[in-house]
Amino acid sequence: MKNVLLATLLLFSVGNAVAQDNEKEALKKSAEAAGKAIDTTKLGWKRGGNFTFLFNQSAFNNEWLAGGTSNVAGNIGINYDYNYSSKRSVWDNKLIVAYGLTKLKDQDITKSDDRIEFNSLYGQKAGETNWYYSGFLNFKTQMDSGFDAKTGAKISHFFSPAYVQVGPGMLWKKSDNLKVNIAPATSRLIIVHGEFTEGLPEGVTYFGVKGDETTRFEFGAAVNAYYKVTLMENVTMENILNLYSNYLDNPQNIDIDYQMNLVMKINKYMSANVALQAIYDENAISKVQVREVFGLGVNFGF
Repeated sequence: MKNVLLATLLLFSVGNAVAQDNEKEALKKSAEAAGKAIDTTKLGWKRGGNFTFLFNQSAFNNEWLAGGTSNVAGNIGINYDYNYSSKRSVWDNKLIVAYGLTKLKDQDITKSDDRIEFNSLYGQKAGETNWYYSGFLNFKTQMDSGFDAKTGAKISHFFSPAYVQVGPGMLWKKSDNLKVNIAPATSRLIIVHGEFTEGLPEGVTYFGVKGDETTRFEFGAAVNAYYKVTLMENVTMENILNLYSNYLDNPQNIDIDYQMNLVMKINKYMSANVALQAIYDENAISKVQVREVFGLGVNFGF
């Protein structure tokens, strides 16, 4: 009788232990399944963007002894993302359209911003890491004519210049807010209108395009990086960096295009915005171009 009791207790203990292990395993599998279910909500198409209107204004009467020039400025912009993700691939698309005007007292209206930019980046997962085999397309141009500040001569207009870059590479993507694409075999085409290159003397170029020509082909390496961070509550900063080196002509002269957009949200529809852009392009001018815009913004998400 005593042996039967001991055997019964032993079987109960073993059965209870097995049941607990099975329960733990079931809970673990349920948690993993729940985690996978949460992850799948991030898959598929995601789209969203915002429309921004920035306004700046300063006014001084004739008796204002400290000096100053009355001015008014306005900028509009669209920043739209249209992205797709699956378990093995990503496809990120971004459209940036911006246009701005500034009017100083007793002076003509001038542009403060003028951009059309489209980026498309596709990646196919390389193993179980954050690396992807990638291919990218970048297109940039402007909408309106540009004029020389000193002479007043027209120096650019719609689609002149226009830049097209395309190439394979490797993408490192931690999240939608942090990614770097490296493309060591990138083709770039610069397109201009013939009116700006007609009759150019030998050795003189227009955005790198020689006289009486309308295109320039380049082959080199490109690095594109994107980082968006929340600095504090209701304050976000978006950073976009594009680097390019042309293997065929002075590869040491790296083209740089850096954009920073700082948004300080006031409420659902209003914010203070700071936009900074720095460009270095040896084909355009051998100096750093800097543009900065600050103003009170009206934002609409869509």
